[in-house]
Amino acid sequence: MSFDPIRSLSKVRHEFGEHGGVNMSIETSTTFTVLAAETMPEIFMGEKGPDQGGCFLYGRHFNPTVYVLGRYLAAIEGTESGYATSSGISAIACSVMQLCSPGDEIVASNAIYGGTFALFKEFFPIKAGITVRFVDISNLDEVKAAITDKTRAIYTESISNPTMVVADIPKLATIAHDAGAKLIVDNTFSPMLLSPAQLGADIVVHSMTKFMGGGSDIIAGAVCASKEFIMELMDLHTGAVMLLGPTMDPRVAFDLSLRLPHLGLRMQEHSRRAQFFAEKLESLGLDVLYPGLASHRHHALLSSLTNKGFGYGGLFALDLGTTDRAFAFMNDLQRNEGFGMLAVSLGYFDTLMSCSASSTSSELSEEELQEAGIAPGLVRVSLGYTGTLEDRWDQFERALKRVKLI
Repeated sequence: MSFDPIRSLSKVRHEFGEHGGVNMSIETSTTFTVLAAETMPEIFMGEKGPDQGGCFLYGRHFNPTVYVLGRYLAAIEGTESGYATSSGISAIACSVMQLCSPGDEIVASNAIYGGTFALFKEFFPIKAGITVRFVDISNLDEVKAAITDKTRAIYTESISNPTMVVADIPKLATIAHDAGAKLIVDNTFSPMLLSPAQLGADIVVHSMTKFMGGGSDIIAGAVCASKEFIMELMDLHTGAVMLLGPTMDPRVAFDLSLRLPHLGLRMQEHSRRAQFFAEKLESLGLDVLYPGLASHRHHALLSSLTNKGFGYGGLFALDLGTTDRAFAFMNDLQRNEGFGMLAVSLGYFDTLMSCSASSTSSELSEEELQEAGIAPGLVRVSLGYTGTLEDRWDQFERALKRVKLI
């Protein structure tokens, strides 16, 4: 990969505050005035907008502060355009519903976040008449076999939650495009590390709640794609974002805009620490999943796809065999060592850990968990960067010894 997301972001025109502030102003108006009555029908007909005359209409449509954030997001992902939504799941849902109508189909990875799995397995078929076929996304023959003339999209996570399966984005893009479908990639696990649009993806979605936000204090989502697709999402008559209304508050957009400039630095440190932990755990003979390890089945693939200098991500998974052992280990870390927190989500500056099968993937049945490779004792660790790396490893190792895992 030759794409440099940090350089791309640095080239975006800087927005100054209304009175010359180094940061952009927050535009909290719900509605926007026009200077001539003739302008309003032009906005409603799509002839004028943020890029055509600098015209805004209503906060649920485009907001100036959120619009600037969308430009930053597009620069990071290397897409033509982007826009932010109120949550990651809304970004996913709106993207799919914009592409699909009742009777259409999606081919989706079977190893994805539990909330997305429920959206695809339950909500879309029941409420929208959209069929979803789940596959092992790493088995390209299985992906091809699942495609029909009704398939409108292939959906995958760049690095799967929580099993660390790496999607072969270029090949999946080829498969999708040969079938006249789009490739949607959730890049929540790997902002900066991977640039799916540069690898052939049509639509890139994020839960900005995670690494992009970095503070576990904001719920937010993003869609990065062609300008045409973003305008479709915001269409006054058929736009999924416009009409379903997952509007981002401009105050939230402003907060997030201040966190993106140091996203690259944060991702580098998350990755550096996760690599260190994974190598230590592997040397102790433990069953650790981390794509930065040479032993990981997709290590070579991910190495060929990543933007250089950002490592392999800030998450690893540790299979401790049983739920009881997983619980005992996590309890010991939190209670006796003060290491991390027992909580869902990821991308926080401190460590968050959970047993995926009984938490973030609990929407899957026993059979579905097995098919996705999510073992009952699999502990997902989103490694933070607080404290020194050496001290944090010492804490982790002591807990492993106390619960007799080493």
